[in-house]
Amino acid sequence: MLRGQRLTLASHSFPVTHPLPVCYTTPNSMWEPSLTRRPLANRRTMIYLLLIPIVIIAFAAWLSWNEPRFLYHPTREIEQTPDKLGLKYESINLTTSDGVNINGWFLPGDNLAEDDQLTRLTVLFFHGNAGNISHRLEKIGIFRDLGVDTFIIDYRGYGRSEGVPTEAGTYRDAQTAYEYLTQQRKLKSRSIVVYGESLGTAIAADLASKAEVRGLVMEEGFTSTADVGQGMFPFFPVHWVVRNKYDTLSKLPRIHVPLLILHSRDDEVINFSHSQRLFAAANEPKQFIELHGGHNDAFETSALTYRAALSKFFAALER
Repeated sequence: MLRGQRLTLASHSFPVTHPLPVCYTTPNSMWEPSLTRRPLANRRTMIYLLLIPIVIIAFAAWLSWNEPRFLYHPTREIEQTPDKLGLKYESINLTTSDGVNINGWFLPGDNLAEDDQLTRLTVLFFHGNAGNISHRLEKIGIFRDLGVDTFIIDYRGYGRSEGVPTEAGTYRDAQTAYEYLTQQRKLKSRSIVVYGESLGTAIAADLASKAEVRGLVMEEGFTSTADVGQGMFPFFPVHWVVRNKYDTLSKLPRIHVPLLILHSRDDEVINFSHSQRLFAAANEPKQFIELHGGHNDAFETSALTYRAALSKFFAALER
């Protein structure tokens, strides 16, 4: 329309095909809820960010406090002694370097064929984290049948041993047992085979990395308690808070004696991969035997394989 002209409409009606645009004015009050949502969301985010470190610190404190309960499961009662199974034994009481009294058993092997050309072996046996020495009689019986002597101890806090278990304490207990064999029983260090099962593998490896021994056997072993804990709590950096580290993996390169590793793929406690990593880190000569069965009964489930592996290993060490 030109400037100055008027718009006139006819008297008759006609359909509107293009409605005129309508402009709405929105009151400021309609925008207020969306504006207040932003500071609320920011406050929630800040609360979450503050809660995360608090939860982490609380979990770390809980894990550190309960670590001994996860790691050590000692039993005080001696359920049976070797003589109940017809095995001869001596009950040995020792005092560690830090003044803790510990108890153990020495059992002679069934070796009637004396040969001056062969070395009579003594197995220094370190058991797992649960029970006590009275729960290992079946395995001790196997050692006896294979013709080797056995000295098994209870760590501090287990069985008739005094004190409370710790990583450093168990290492002292092992050293005390070793010194008993070499100093009081006058055994040659090269006649001692260190044997560990589960937790005992870490203790056996630690001793073998510091003292002269003939060989090392590790049954159902693990790389470190931190690695085991990481598998239990994959969302948390367990390595930061573990106090009892039992870092076996780092010690194996320092061990230069024949090594036998036994582990079951069916182990429901310690993953099979732990022993695979240990084997890869170990020096030659070394041997890996795969068993079948659970963590506590693989040596029985795979009895033939287990006995054959030990018999061959001991025979090679006796020469």
